[in-house]
Amino acid sequence: MPHRVVLVGSLDTKSDEYRFVLDRLQAAGIATVMVDTGVLGSPGFQPEVDRAQVAEAGGTALSELVERADRGAALAVMARGAAAIVSELHASGRIQGALALGGTGGTSIAAAAFRDLPLGFPKLIVSTAASGNTEAYVGETDLILAPSVVDVAGINRISLKILANAAAAMAGMVTAAPLPRIDARPLVAASMFGVTTPSVTRARERLEELGYEVLVFHMTGSGGRAMESLIRQGFFAGVLDVTTTELADHLVGGVFDAGPSRLTAAAETGTPQVVSVGALDMVNFGPRDTVPAEFRDRNLYVHNSSVTLMRTTAAECAELGAELARKVAASTGPASVLLPLGGISAIAVPGGPFYDPSADAALFSAIRSGLAGSSVHLEELDVSVNDPAFADAMVDTLHAHITRLPTPAQTL
Repeated sequence: MPHRVVLVGSLDTKSDEYRFVLDRLQAAGIATVMVDTGVLGSPGFQPEVDRAQVAEAGGTALSELVERADRGAALAVMARGAAAIVSELHASGRIQGALALGGTGGTSIAAAAFRDLPLGFPKLIVSTAASGNTEAYVGETDLILAPSVVDVAGINRISLKILANAAAAMAGMVTAAPLPRIDARPLVAASMFGVTTPSVTRARERLEELGYEVLVFHMTGSGGRAMESLIRQGFFAGVLDVTTTELADHLVGGVFDAGPSRLTAAAETGTPQVVSVGALDMVNFGPRDTVPAEFRDRNLYVHNSSVTLMRTTAAECAELGAELARKVAASTGPASVLLPLGGISAIAVPGGPFYDPSADAALFSAIRSGLAGSSVHLEELDVSVNDPAFADAMVDTLHAHITRLPTPAQTL
C-alpha cells in the first residue's frame, strides 16, 4: 500500500500551487488525497474530497455559505469540516502525512485540521504567516510552519523551490525508515527554566537511575501548554513540576504566559505530581526597552539581550501562592508541594538580585494557608531550589507517589 498524504486547501485560488505539489509528491511515489476548502470560485481541478463534502462535515450546506458570502463564517465552517475529514482519514489509517499551503485564511483552516493529529504524525503548512507569531496556528503541537517567503500566488522562481522543498520534506517524513524500538520506561514530565536548571538536571538523572524516562519542558508559555496537553492525554506516570514560573507571567502580564489551565492537568487526571515554586520570583519580558512603562521602576534584571526579568512583589507572591495551592489542592491523585526556603531560583538566593525574603515569605504563607486541611503533602526544606538535596527530595517524593509507597520523611 503506497504512502498517502492529505492536502487541505482552496482550489479556487491555489489550484496551480496544489497541482504542482501533488505532482511532486506523486513523482516521489506518494499517493495523495486532495481536500478542497474553497467556497466561492471554481476549483482548478477535481479533488478527492470536494468543498460540498467539507461544508457538510462542518455543519452547513455549501449553498448557504455561498449565499451568505460571509468570509469569516465560511472559514469557521470549512475549518470544522476539514478537521472532521482529516481526523477520519487518519483514524482509518488512510493517510501518513498532512500538507497545506496558504495565507492566513488557508493556514487557519489547515491548522485547525492538523492540530489534532497525534504527536509525531508529519504535518506541514507552507504559510505566509510562518515568520510571525505562530502561536494561534501551532498551539502546543508539533505542527511545522514553513515560511513561503513570497505569497502563495502562482509558481515563480521563488515559490517553485519553496513548494518543491515542502513536497520533498513531506515525502521524506512519510517514507522515513521506522524508528528503533526503545524501552517502554514510565514517562515523567519535568518543568525547567534557566534559573532552575541545576535542580531539574539532578532530578532527571536520579529519575533515570530509578528507571524512568524524563521529558523536560522549558517554561516559556508554549512549553507549559505542551506539558499540560500531554498530561491530559495520559502520557505520564508522574509530573515533577519544579518550575511554575508561568503562573507569574499569567498573573502580571509577562510574555511566557501559559494560560489559565497551567497546573491543572495533573490534578484533574489524577496523575501523581510533585510541585514546587521554581522561578515564581520573576515575570518575563522581552528586551529591556519593551518592558511596559508601569513596570520600569520595578526590580528588573537583564537575563540576556532578548529577556528581561522583573521581580515579583510580596502582594503578587501572595496571589501566586494562593493560586498554586488552590490548583494543587484540587488533585484527584497523589500530590505534594515542596518549598525551598533557601531560595526559589538561582538569582533569588542571598546576595542575588532577586533575593527578597518578604516576598518569599508571602508566597510560602499563602501556600501553607491554601493547603491547610487538604490531602496534599506539604514539605518545607531549608535549602535553595537548586540544592541537590532539594532535587533528591522531590524525586523521592514523586517516586513514592507513583509506586504508591509512603511519602518519605525528609530530614532537612
